[in-house]
Amino acid sequence: MLYVDVSAAVHSRAGLGRYSEKLARAVADARPGRVTLFHNQGHEGQVPASLQTLPRRSVRLGYKPWRMAVLLGQLGRLPFNRLVPNAQLFHSTEHLLLPLRGIPTVLTVHDLIFQRFPAYHKKLNYWYLNLAMPLFCRRATAIIAVSQATRQDIVEAYQIDPAKIHVVYEAAASHFQPPDPAGIAQARQKYALPAQFLLHLSTIEPRKNLSRLLDALQILRHDFPALQLRLVGSKGWLYDDFFAKIEADGLGDVVQPLGWVPDEDLPAVIAAAALAVQPSLYEGFGLPILEHMACGQVVAASHSSSHPEIGGDAAAYFDPNDAAEMAAVIGRLLANPDEYARRRALGLAQAGQFSWQRAAQETLAVYDRVLGVA
Repeated sequence: MLYVDVSAAVHSRAGLGRYSEKLARAVADARPGRVTLFHNQGHEGQVPASLQTLPRRSVRLGYKPWRMAVLLGQLGRLPFNRLVPNAQLFHSTEHLLLPLRGIPTVLTVHDLIFQRFPAYHKKLNYWYLNLAMPLFCRRATAIIAVSQATRQDIVEAYQIDPAKIHVVYEAAASHFQPPDPAGIAQARQKYALPAQFLLHLSTIEPRKNLSRLLDALQILRHDFPALQLRLVGSKGWLYDDFFAKIEADGLGDVVQPLGWVPDEDLPAVIAAAALAVQPSLYEGFGLPILEHMACGQVVAASHSSSHPEIGGDAAAYFDPNDAAEMAAVIGRLLANPDEYARRRALGLAQAGQFSWQRAAQETLAVYDRVLGVA
């Protein structure tokens, strides 16, 4: 039996949750009857509807106690085999590797943000990951990295044999498609969207570089006085300074967080924007870029880490540390309909190169290699 850990999907709506849900579903579809889900569950969270027909095993511990139990098990070499009966392989889809004896393991590494930007993490989380991740990467039979950039980070940080690390790209979910005009109009009304706005989709946290996006917006409003900014996504951590800056800059009526937007509404909200902007200082993958492009939205993005790898020639890039350059790239796209149309077409084609079916096949190839299947 192939076990896939979907704990992130049970507890989170963010990127890790989407990854574990979509990958588990696609892998199960490709190998019917071979996949069992695994997750931890305290009093919170539930298995997504798309996964509820699959067999699953769970452990009744909350998020923090379970993380500590797994780390202590690894440090003490205490196997958790009884939690995954008849397991042939266990795949951890987030940064938490079960200690198992005699069972091959695959670990997906999404990023090493905690190491690259330690000041942007809570101290306890930084301590945990700094201790756990080198151990998890060494103990895993194979590692899946979500981008070449992340693969290189793993090699450099932990001196892991590159042959042990396999790059498997994520993809936009199938519901990310260009919406019809009626859907866009409905989203404008439901979310009180302005006539012209930039859209940023992600959890709000320091590495997303949103304070510089505010600086770029101030510059842009000289030429585009009606331009506003909408933020889609939940609050993450260390965000107080960002919201204080909104008020200090007098942008309270111009910048508004929409919070978490349901999946069925996201494509129309994305398409209603004048432009999508992803100014992050670092991303392990950068899934919102593909989600925007799949909806027919043009993307301006930082040239950092994995962004150029994922956005290809379709996105327009800028230096994330230069607010003036960010504003110049965004302003050019807003003012140049020919470039906008060209990048929109390129974006739809770029997003079409990624799929969860392809991710599942490449992930299964890693499983087969680990299991010695020809």
